[in-house]
Amino acid sequence: MADQNPCVLIVDDDPAVGLVLAALLGQDGINCLQAASVPQALALLQANPVDAVITDLQMPGRSGIDLLQESLKRWPDVPVILLTAHGTVEVAVDAMKKGAADFLLKPFDREEILFTVRKQIMAARHEDGVPAEVAAPGVRSPSPSMAEVEEIIGRAARTTTTVLLRGESGTGKEIAARRIHELGPRKHAPFMKILYTALPDNLIESELFGYEKGAFTGAASRKPGRVELAAGGTLFLDEIGDVTPALQVKLLRLLQDREFERLGGTETLKSTARILAATHQPLEDMIKQKTFREDLFYRLSVLPIWIPPLRARPEDIVALARTFAQQFGAANGRDGLTIERSGLATLQAHPWPGNVRELQNLVERLVVLSDGDVLTATDIERELARTRGVESVASTDAPGTTLDASRKEAELRALRTALERCGNNRSMAARVLGIGRRTLYNRLREFEIE
Repeated sequence: MADQNPCVLIVDDDPAVGLVLAALLGQDGINCLQAASVPQALALLQANPVDAVITDLQMPGRSGIDLLQESLKRWPDVPVILLTAHGTVEVAVDAMKKGAADFLLKPFDREEILFTVRKQIMAARHEDGVPAEVAAPGVRSPSPSMAEVEEIIGRAARTTTTVLLRGESGTGKEIAARRIHELGPRKHAPFMKILYTALPDNLIESELFGYEKGAFTGAASRKPGRVELAAGGTLFLDEIGDVTPALQVKLLRLLQDREFERLGGTETLKSTARILAATHQPLEDMIKQKTFREDLFYRLSVLPIWIPPLRARPEDIVALARTFAQQFGAANGRDGLTIERSGLATLQAHPWPGNVRELQNLVERLVVLSDGDVLTATDIERELARTRGVESVASTDAPGTTLDASRKEAELRALRTALERCGNNRSMAARVLGIGRRTLYNRLREFEIE
């Protein structure tokens, strides 16, 4: 966990429930904010860095599902845990399929609350500042290599074949997985994702396969895992190369026999989920080093799809940049925003080590931090320099200024500019700067910006 204590927002119209939950979490070093309604919760989320939300499912006016849907739109990196009575478990499970992180049953168990909240905080903080992989759905790629990828995706979507998506980080492997799901006959069934790097080893198995009551301290009731929640749909195993050897054995069984057991259970269950996996790791080298099972590799790689890096398809840079400029321009009240020709040439000359993700972040930052109806080459060069963290060392007035001091000065200017252009909307400013909300708040505190 990070040095700073985590913060959880508790939303319940019953003040007694909020007080009890806050006391339980507070004993474990977790700070709590409380709201009695969805509007109050949204106001607190807007004004404060929150690591997780616990919300009652049924409340007067807007419900916990309403809060979940709004939170997913505005703060997708903040996990939402639903608090529900036994009679609404089916509703809670359905909400998980729609994006809720987990659910807790009333009356709640102290150990289960702590286990569930800590698990979600660890996952969220691991991904702090790392946006989900992105591409631009609906953009027709002029690149021959991507046209071939699209054709394979279309063919894969019509089958139930296991697919292994490969390529560098940020190339759009998750987007490709979602396209396979949405173009196929399972598009109305759940799409469940599990990211192995987001959770510690001791939690991954319970997250994937679920657990029985009493399986471990904090397991106060039976919980379905991602495999069960993906029944009839698609299970996406992201960063499969990071799976531990012990879990590799269980995944091999899942792929080979379509069978699994919940943690602490003895009943053998059947899986009806289609398996998609992704990795940027060199699995062939890992097999030689005995860190990845060869038999699991062949089970996963029935149909491998390689997503080429952005530098290998420069034809896509212009189309993607224009699309992102239109999308972010419209979202920020700047319809019709364009990129000048020399600016597009500057973008094409950049190596894009962060691939499509890096391009998307840059264009969003440009939209917020630039003026006028056209993004210029000067604008783009300025933001690329700022990204590298060496902005305008030569322009520093004081001779002999250290590089570290220049970087801090550039960071302070970037923070103030982002906040000003975003109307002091800190969530938007964090996204524009390519960092997580908690990282932004830490920087603001460091620079004593109110």
